[in-house]
Amino acid sequence: MPDAASAAAPRGLKTAGIVAALLSAAVVGAGVLTRSHDVDAATRVSDAQSIPTVHLIAAKGGAASDTLDLPGTMQAWNAARLYARVSGYVRGWTQDIGATVAAGAPLGTIDTPELDQQIVEARAALASAKAHAGLARSTAARWNDLLTTASVSKQEADEKNGDLAVKIAAVREAQAALGRLEAMKSFAVVRAPFAGVVTARNLDIGDLVGPGSGGSQQPMFAIADTRRIRIYVSVPQADSAAVHPGMSATLAVPAFPGRRFPARVTGASGAVDAQTGAFQIELQADNPGDLLKPGGFAQVSLNVPGQGGGVEVPSSVLLFRAGGSEVATLDANQRVRLRHVQIGLDKGQTVQILAGLHAGERIVDNPPDSLAEGELVRVGGGAHG
Repeated sequence: MPDAASAAAPRGLKTAGIVAALLSAAVVGAGVLTRSHDVDAATRVSDAQSIPTVHLIAAKGGAASDTLDLPGTMQAWNAARLYARVSGYVRGWTQDIGATVAAGAPLGTIDTPELDQQIVEARAALASAKAHAGLARSTAARWNDLLTTASVSKQEADEKNGDLAVKIAAVREAQAALGRLEAMKSFAVVRAPFAGVVTARNLDIGDLVGPGSGGSQQPMFAIADTRRIRIYVSVPQADSAAVHPGMSATLAVPAFPGRRFPARVTGASGAVDAQTGAFQIELQADNPGDLLKPGGFAQVSLNVPGQGGGVEVPSSVLLFRAGGSEVATLDANQRVRLRHVQIGLDKGQTVQILAGLHAGERIVDNPPDSLAEGELVRVGGGAHG
């Protein structure tokens, strides 16, 4: 009996080992299947996330508008920054920012102790030169009288006359030096070069000021004539033929929504900027009440002849490729179809499409630069109209 029991024990252990091995294999297999399923799911999620999402808008008909809307920058009719032209200390100012001043009105004064001392010295030098010239004049006259009686030689008389000429030249030199210093002294009073409004004051009493050099010098005052305004606008090259001096226009500014200010084109640069592909024009507008502020933004509407037909789309739908301008549409399978289009009037935020697109067609807004023909995309919710 012990032998039978001993034989049964190994067989039981062997059976248990086999069962354990089978269970381990089953666990490993289940783990492999689970990981494989997870990898497949992650791949599907990754593929779904790699599909770009786009938004569609509809092309609008009737784009043959005769209004070209472009951004512009307003500048004062005249503007000047006034720098110190003499060295000294600010004594005070009589006008502050926002003050309306007449041409030649004093704005501030500068104490110039060093210059004042130089003027005193120059006046003394002039007085000395005049005294020496007076003495030389008397001496020359006396020697000329003696020459008539042959009491002195002509050589001696010529020397006295030459000395008088030198003394007279010294007087003129001293007068010029004094005049230059007195002219500099006149700059101790900073005056408005034209009638306008003080737009900046960059000084305080006691500040040390001077001519300085380069761009490090700070202006004491800034003044602007805002009775009229100049507006500068960059016009796309495609519209250059339609814009010319004498055209009427209107301005809109953020400070007065819904209000339009009349303006007129007065000049054009006549050359296209190689970097921007646009040329600059100047408009002028009256500014009653100083409502238009120099340095501000204005939306300029130009009345230009339109081109018939076509559709109107936002500028954001355009793709600029080597072969020309394109827009992206979608087929029934949500795949990209690129269209070559012909641009007509460029109005800044919108453009006119003369060929390649029809009214009502839905196109991709803000398409990625990498968008390719036949690429699968997902249409986002809330398509724009």
